Amino acid sequence: MILNNQLGDQASGLRTMKQSANERIKVIAVTGGKGGVGKSNVSLNMAVSMAQQGKRVLVFDADLGLANVDVMLGLRVEKNLSHLLAGECELDDILITGPQGIKIVPATSGTRNMVELSTQEHAGLIRSFSELKQEFDVLIVDTAAGISDMVLSFSRAAQDVMVVVCDEPSSITDAYALIKVLNRDYNVFRFKIVANMVRSMREGQELFAKLSKVSDRFLDVALDLVAIIPFDENVRKSVRRQKTIVEAFPKSPASMAFKTLASRAGKWPTPESATGHLEFFIEQLVSPGV
Repeated sequence: MILNNQLGDQASGLRTMKQSANERIKVIAVTGGKGGVGKSNVSLNMAVSMAQQGKRVLVFDADLGLANVDVMLGLRVEKNLSHLLAGECELDDILITGPQGIKIVPATSGTRNMVELSTQEHAGLIRSFSELKQEFDVLIVDTAAGISDMVLSFSRAAQDVMVVVCDEPSSITDAYALIKVLNRDYNVFRFKIVANMVRSMREGQELFAKLSKVSDRFLDVALDLVAIIPFDENVRKSVRRQKTIVEAFPKSPASMAFKTLASRAGKWPTPESATGHLEFFIEQLVSPGV
């Protein structure tokens, strides 16, 4: 498990990261409730697009037992989160470099004990990000599917929760279930919605309307449709090439939509104060000058 000297105490984090309000690291959790909705594709294409726009981007592959970000990009991994948890290295030591210079925190694949981490161990991982020596503008947390403690812990610790849905009944149902749990049990009230792999703008808007209708009826939440990503055959081609579509087919319809999403996300405001629960880089939200 993570050693105390690796996690560092809160005071250490406060000393090492004294960023001003306009330099705070933006943290976006990309989740979906259901597998197969293109969540990792959204995460990576947004990350690469933001890097192309001049941002220093870190991607956390937060599907701890079924890692796929490194595979999707054809990257070689020497150390991953299991080495960090075993106390063999620090978080900086496992970072790998992806396209456009993005950095990636690789998870493990086929490792059962990584899926069974306790809530305290999830908290330890979240705190370990405060000890990073490299500086970033954006952290994108690519969560696992479902509503496990792992998904809920990492989503709750982000500033923005972005839910990816596609036009399938199970996708809408599972997205609603995730929003419901985060809202009722963890007091998350705002969610950003991405309608992915839709055939038209109208289909994307209707998909959002379906999710909004049931959420408005039963939950106290605010949903914001932040992107409509069109179905694009070039996505499949780029996946086979182990590249993001924004690099492989930069002028394709999906690429243009991802770039627009990245531009919008870069302008989302960061909070001025802590919410009262554990967050990534929480020391930035504590009073400056400590």
